[in-house]
Amino acid sequence: MGKDRLNKQGAKVRLRISGLSKSYDVKNGILKAVDNINFEVYDNEFLVILGPGQCGKSVLLNMIAGLEEPTTGTIELDGKKINGSDPRIGMVFQKIALMPWKTVMQNTEIGPKFRGINKRTRREKAQMYIDLVGLNGFEDSYPSQLSGGMKQRVGIARAYANDPEILLMDEPFGALDAQTRYAMEEEVAKIWQKEKRTIIFVTNNIEEACYLGDRIILFSESPARIKELYVDDLPKPRDIVSQKFLELRTIISENTDLAI
Repeated sequence: MGKDRLNKQGAKVRLRISGLSKSYDVKNGILKAVDNINFEVYDNEFLVILGPGQCGKSVLLNMIAGLEEPTTGTIELDGKKINGSDPRIGMVFQKIALMPWKTVMQNTEIGPKFRGINKRTRREKAQMYIDLVGLNGFEDSYPSQLSGGMKQRVGIARAYANDPEILLMDEPFGALDAQTRYAMEEEVAKIWQKEKRTIIFVTNNIEEACYLGDRIILFSESPARIKELYVDDLPKPRDIVSQKFLELRTIISENTDLAI
């Protein structure tokens, strides 16, 4: 563990964020949400963005997803600048907007359906991810019949079924109770071990960051700036009561601007 030098020998850089800033025009002038962010994301990496609430983490993720336009700076995917949304980048939001009139299967297959993939192929893929998130047997259930954690599982399966090369996750477990949150963290860690997909995961929970991340980028309070980068090389699955885990959590906690 230690400070990352923004270099990882032998690892392919998938995403490069350079000089990224975002400002908004407000009543009293200009509000800066993100200020000169620079980092790289490596192939098959689980990267965690950690910071206080309302510091600008989600704004950064929205810019990467193409939902908001940067004020300054560039985003490069595989060495080429991207503007706006890119089908290679998918997103899981904190509030999973499942279609209430559609079943688990229908919600999961919706991305491939919109892309014109035939029913048999898209259902096979959707079934694979429904199984992967532990919802086998619930294919014909509607969102109103599911718990909060199960709805989150559908959202994750739906994102994976769309086959993104990079998956953005914006505090996906923030609204869940503690027990369900721990279960979902374990589930996401297991899915990542099987899929090895590049993930950028936003959270304000230090323990969650330490449990999931290969690297952790610590943001300042608003406007978001990078305070520190940590390499979390603890073996997975991680023991949250081990001495090294607790040491890393303490180091990060002591370096945060606000209690998170």
